[in-house]
Amino acid sequence: MADLFEDYHLGPGWDEMFGEPGMPRQTYEALHATLQPLSSAELQIRAEVLARAFLDQGITFALKGVERPFPLDIVPRIIAADQWRTVEAGVAQRVRALEAFLADIYGPAHVLADGVVPRRLVVTSAHFHREAAGITPHNGVRIHVAGVDLIRDEQGTFRVLEDNVRVPSGVSYVMENRRAMAQVLPEVFASTRIRPVESYPAQLLRALRAAAPVGVSEPTVVVLTPGVHNSAYFEHALLAREMGVELVEGRDLVCVGNEVSMRTTAGEQRVDVIYRRIDDEFLDPVHFRADSVLGVAGLLNAARAGRVTIANAVGNGVADDKLLYTYVPELIRYYLAEEPILPNVETHRPDEDPDVLAHVLDRLDQLVLKPVDGSGGAGIVIGSQATDEQLARVRERIQMDPRGWVAQREVALSMVPTLVGNRLRARHVDLRPFAVNDGERVWVLPGGLTRVALPEGALVVNSSQGGGSKDTWVLASPSATPHPDDAPVLAELAPRLGEPSEPSPLPDPGPGGGDATTAQQQQQQQQAQEPAVVRQERGVRC
Repeated sequence: MADLFEDYHLGPGWDEMFGEPGMPRQTYEALHATLQPLSSAELQIRAEVLARAFLDQGITFALKGVERPFPLDIVPRIIAADQWRTVEAGVAQRVRALEAFLADIYGPAHVLADGVVPRRLVVTSAHFHREAAGITPHNGVRIHVAGVDLIRDEQGTFRVLEDNVRVPSGVSYVMENRRAMAQVLPEVFASTRIRPVESYPAQLLRALRAAAPVGVSEPTVVVLTPGVHNSAYFEHALLAREMGVELVEGRDLVCVGNEVSMRTTAGEQRVDVIYRRIDDEFLDPVHFRADSVLGVAGLLNAARAGRVTIANAVGNGVADDKLLYTYVPELIRYYLAEEPILPNVETHRPDEDPDVLAHVLDRLDQLVLKPVDGSGGAGIVIGSQATDEQLARVRERIQMDPRGWVAQREVALSMVPTLVGNRLRARHVDLRPFAVNDGERVWVLPGGLTRVALPEGALVVNSSQGGGSKDTWVLASPSATPHPDDAPVLAELAPRLGEPSEPSPLPDPGPGGGDATTAQQQQQQQQAQEPAVVRQERGVRC
């Protein structure tokens, strides 16, 4: 029987399983011992069972117009307990700093007056919304959910690639990946202490309830979705079902006298907290796009009056601006008086001064060029893999609009063995941990979404670019005492009523982290205006 790893070659990045050829790192010893005796045919059979399970549940994605099972690789990514403590602390630190920044710029703006961040950076950001100024959540939370994208560099150091604090997507993959993997690698689960991920909905519900307006002791929470045509509808329905709350569309809500109510079969019911999965521009036609049919007219006024909480808050996107990303280490020092736990990737700001611009333009073929307001990997140019024509185009665009771009050092992302065909090959990965903030504590889901670039040499991990995902295992501490966060918070969950709604494709959780691009949401609102063939009766939980 051939060894699955006999022709496995270490790639250019940090290999997470092997320190040197044939020698697995301690964290991977149990997994390596399980996989090594298997034949390629046996591993392929397990992988097919995995893909079939996702297809049967409707966990698919669209690639070139064809619905396919979402590629969940059978080899998980494993993170040791001590490594995770660093990630956990660094992500929580970053969220706290960005919370302070958002409260500041939509309030007294001390950070601008003190010159820590240039005023022009904020006011020229496409996602800075003056309409959000003065809206102060009663518990001070604007980032209820964050997805912080991380990579490991050539030395194995975790670095932040970018922040996602608008409507980060992909956590449904984390939960579904774990459920599926427990079925196909049960022997590893039996011999390895892996921290569970199923408490995420309870932690999210706790944070949403904590964000309710003043004086509301039993808040009504809803998940606001653009509808079944949205690429992330599966996730919206899953989270609503797991939390035991209503899944609603904009047409199910009405705002009168600064109070938001939900239409149900029993009449209108007041809504206190809205976990929205709609971009700012489509959220309230009174203040943003007047033609939007996805949101609720008057919603922002109700939030300003303190009668409803919008999670995540309107205007958070300024903290996602990739130019602002370069200032986050300074924001951590300014607001928290701490040194950053997780470093950024080395990044240049072409608009900073002519010398920086010249430096970037002279080295386009050595850098990764990113539009500052891009999402889902759109517009990214990897210099070493670009054609002369692509480099000429991006040069022209940067010269015309230096504010619109950042340039990062091309990092050889870390690599994990991945099943390609019937053999294991090294492929690049990143990691999106999800953090939930209830106003008292930033809780980080143990694991997060590992995305893997399946084509050889590829660095773009989006499923739309041929990427997939891996289950992410955080090993429990050797201590005999279970981690306190690993017990599901069952008391926070309302009774779950009804059956799951029809399966729909999961989102493509690209680097920008939203549920859908503005263009996609424009298309969805056009579809929302068409007569519905099937309409889920309102007032019934999904």
